[in-house]
Amino acid sequence: MSFLIKMIVTTFAVVIGSYFLPGVVVADFFTAIIVAFVLGILNALLKPILVILTIPVTVLTLGLFLLVINAFIIQLAAYFVRGFDVASFWYALLFSIILSFITWILEQPVRPRNTRY
Repeated sequence: MSFLIKMIVTTFAVVIGSYFLPGVVVADFFTAIIVAFVLGILNALLKPILVILTIPVTVLTLGLFLLVINAFIIQLAAYFVRGFDVASFWYALLFSIILSFITWILEQPVRPRNTRY
């Protein structure tokens, strides 16, 4: 169930993010669902490998290189999904930041709360 909620939240985040950035185009809502699924797969399979391979650069840039990895993954998703276009690397970078922020906001109501007794 958690995977399904994450995909729904990411789908809405993709639609909202594409609304704010003119360089990111999502053809329709079904395309946004596919983009969310592809991003989930790429983040699960490819991102850990890229993070491990770029540890020296990530440490040197104090973690800011992770934004570059996120932008690369978004551009890779745009390559695989028809109807999802990203104009440039900079739009992919901004889209990754906006996507993370919107996902964080939309996940707040469904996150489990830590309560202390």
